[in-house]
Amino acid sequence: MKHTHQRRSDCPINFALEMFGDPWSLLIIRDIVYFGKKTYGEFLASEEGMATNILASRLAHLEQQGLLVKKLSEKDKRKEEYVLTEKGLDLIPVLVEMANWSAEHDPHTAAPAAWIALMKTEREKMIRLIRETVQSGGSVFVGEKSLLGQFV
Repeated sequence: MKHTHQRRSDCPINFALEMFGDPWSLLIIRDIVYFGKKTYGEFLASEEGMATNILASRLAHLEQQGLLVKKLSEKDKRKEEYVLTEKGLDLIPVLVEMANWSAEHDPHTAAPAAWIALMKTEREKMIRLIRETVQSGGSVFVGEKSLLGQFV
């Protein structure tokens, strides 16, 4: 019998919080979008220092929720990679807004000022470009398909 999760409420913010589960989930999505990470080992190497059991649990949860899919790497068929689904890609505007808000209110932000300014002035265009870049296997800040090099 399939276990059905009892929601705490039908509030849209509650739904989103239950979907993500905890802050680690959004950090995994951030790593895919902004830093081009795709493998368990790459996520594990993130500066926040996620424990292995938490990472495994979050990846499984994100797959279960339909935000990620796991597939064999095209470069190395022995490795598995995680990629965002359409549902996961739909979170890009949420990440952008969170980053913009944080950059404005966090005096110690690591976000490049020029990037944040661009994200505020060209928000819709940049969200579209970020989505297209991630769909094609690139990321915002890292790699040969990086968006940052094109704009800042």
